[in-house]
Amino acid sequence: MSRNLIVALDVDTRSEAEALIERIGDAVDFYKIGYQLYFGGEGLGLGKALIAAGKRVFFDLKLLDIDNTVEKGVAAFARTGASFLTVHAYPKTMRAAQKAAAGSGLGILGVTVLTSMDDSDLVEAGYARDAAGLVALRAEQAKAAGIAGLVCSPQEAAMVRGLIGPTMSIVTPGIRPAGAALGDQKRVMGPKEAMAAGSTHLVVGRPITAADDPAMAARQIAAEMAGTRLA
Repeated sequence: MSRNLIVALDVDTRSEAEALIERIGDAVDFYKIGYQLYFGGEGLGLGKALIAAGKRVFFDLKLLDIDNTVEKGVAAFARTGASFLTVHAYPKTMRAAQKAAAGSGLGILGVTVLTSMDDSDLVEAGYARDAAGLVALRAEQAKAAGIAGLVCSPQEAAMVRGLIGPTMSIVTPGIRPAGAALGDQKRVMGPKEAMAAGSTHLVVGRPITAADDPAMAARQIAAEMAGTRLA
């Protein structure tokens, strides 16, 4: 089991998530709960239950609001015992979130540029920078804000590591092992390459959750992360 592999529970209901977790068994102990499950399937309750059972939980909700609202929301998440919580990587938002999380075990992650977006998407959204340039800016601002780490594409992990130094976490979605379909991701990389580039944690969804044997798929990805192969 890799302590750095996070499985995305991108399902509709708590019962679906619990069935998936049971199938994965002890192959993984870290789970991400995002919009789909949080808003539609008792995601907060499931997250608390997983934490109580000794699992680690990453709430991926990408908070963005006025400072006071962000602070109060982050403080509430800190009380759950969660390991990670995402906010949009805007300077004021990151500072407010870090203020609320200080002294707790909750790590604040700033989301730089979504892995489903490329340079043309950023132009359409009104940004004057390309994806790499915007990620670099957000990385420098995240380091200044003192948060735990960043979410970025594995393609930018090496650049981000050079900007933020050795101690901050780099959490990368958009991971696709050999032979896996890209789905809606555009900036992707394999597990071994992402870890070598400087990622500390990899978030994997469909290559595990849609596999015939999710536990085996998770073990294979963990082995790839370590640069080894399962027999």
